[in-house]
Amino acid sequence: MTEEIYDETRQGKKGKTPEDTKVTMTELVLPSQANLLNNLLGGQLMHLMDIAGALTCRKHSRCEVATIAVDRIEFKHPVHVGELITITSKMIWAGQTSMKVELEVVAENLKSGATVVTNTAFFTFVALDDAGKPANVPALIAQTLEEKFLFEKEEKQYRQRKCK
Repeated sequence: MTEEIYDETRQGKKGKTPEDTKVTMTELVLPSQANLLNNLLGGQLMHLMDIAGALTCRKHSRCEVATIAVDRIEFKHPVHVGELITITSKMIWAGQTSMKVELEVVAENLKSGATVVTNTAFFTFVALDDAGKPANVPALIAQTLEEKFLFEKEEKQYRQRKCK
């Protein structure tokens, strides 16, 4: 691993840790967001996840951002009307202008208190300047072994995509 990956400054912007970028959103699932089975519509959930991911990237970059890719989204369990969902978004990689976040959705039955991880996903965003052009972002400073593992994995995938 090269030292520049963990350099704490980039273009004069101080780097941030994944914990610094963390966003938690909660939402009560209402009937207007559900399908005929009284489950949260997948598109509604993706919309909320996109907002959480964008907020994470805005906290990191202090720029407007645009979604450029959804690498994977897994629907593990349905979310029912009346349940509370908590979406947690945390940055796992930052390049020069793009950022990748990991999202996790947990549904809570408010009557029983039971919780279940319903969804996980990875979204990629690009930072935009005032003219709508890609903007440089601060470095992401991975600290834990898991954060370093995820960062290195994403860095490798990024380099492989760039070579194609």
